[in-house]
Formats: sequence, C-alpha cells, structure tokens
Amino acid sequence: MPPEGDRGGSGTVTAEKPENKKWFMLTLVGKDRPGIVARISEALFQGGCYLGEASMARLGGNFSIMLMVRSAGEANRVEQMVGPVCRSLELRHHIDRIEGELHHHVDPDVRISVHGADRAGIVAEVTGALAQMGFNIIHLESDVGGSEEDPFYVMHIEGVAGREIEDLQRTLQSLAREKEIDIQVSAIDTLLG
Repeated sequence: MPPEGDRGGSGTVTAEKPENKKWFMLTLVGKDRPGIVARISEALFQGGCYLGEASMARLGGNFSIMLMVRSAGEANRVEQMVGPVCRSLELRHHIDRIEGELHHHVDPDVRISVHGADRAGIVAEVTGALAQMGFNIIHLESDVGGSEEDPFYVMHIEGVAGREIEDLQRTLQSLAREKEIDIQVSAIDTLLG
C-alpha cells in the first residue's frame, strides 16, 4: 500500500490523506487456524486501512498478533471492519489508539539464552536481574521442552545492555549459579547503513 494514500477494495486511492488518519494497535488472540492473517488483513484493506508493523506468535496452539493499523475515524471504525471476522473465527480482540512511530527502531546489542529445568520463577528472576541493570528487553521468546516428567525451559532474550557486556555476564553468571540454570550472553553485531 502506498504511503501517499490507502487503496480501497476497488483498487483506487481514497481521498483521505495519511495525515488525517490515526494509528491503532489491534491485538488478536485465539485458537490457531489457517487464514486468520489473510481474513483480518483483507477486512482492513477493504476498509481503506494502512498496515504498519506486526508481530505474530503461536503459543501452545494459540495464535496472537499485534498489528499497527492506520485508519480514518476512531477505534469503533476499525471495530466495524474486524469485529465480524473476529466473531466468525472466535478471536478475542482489542483496539487501542497509539502513536505510529514507524522507522524508530531500537536495535538490540545483546542476546541472552537461558536453559534449565522448568520451574516457576525463571522468567521473573532473569528479567528482574536484567531490569536492575537497566537492560531494555526488545524481544523475548520462551519454550518448554523435554517431557511432562522431565521438562526443561528455554528462553531467548534480545535487548539493549546500556553497559559493558562483561558487567552483564558477571551478574547473570552469579544468578545462574545460584538458581542452577545455564545463561549465555553474547554481543549482537549490528550493521550500520
């Protein structure tokens, strides 16, 4: 979709100027099935919306998406477009007015991998230690592996350290010994344009 205007279902550019439109965050959650993204994006496209950044994940057989949507009018206009689709797919959804800060990305400079026996508190302990050091988490993924009898937990974090990586490694290695988990810290090389 071109930035100078949004195309409606007929393929023509609407009269609405982008600066007259507002940004919304559309959040969807429901049972994973084929066609969710296609049906939601088609409904928004037909309604003359512009799509920005998106983040999608499948967790335990459930699907979630956060999608930036630019639309004329208020949140109820976006609701009119996606509400029928969400009801037909049994998706829960939420719409919030946001600032559309596209192209203002923070690039992570550190990757942290955590492995250990699955137990309550791992995420809170690791992220709490990171927060105390001023670490800004940009991306976090976790998974439970192994078996029900012998589960293990894996977590991958990317973020901005704001300090020397050696300081981060020392603090996290102390936590790893105390909590009997394995924590690996590595720098992410970022390419500059």
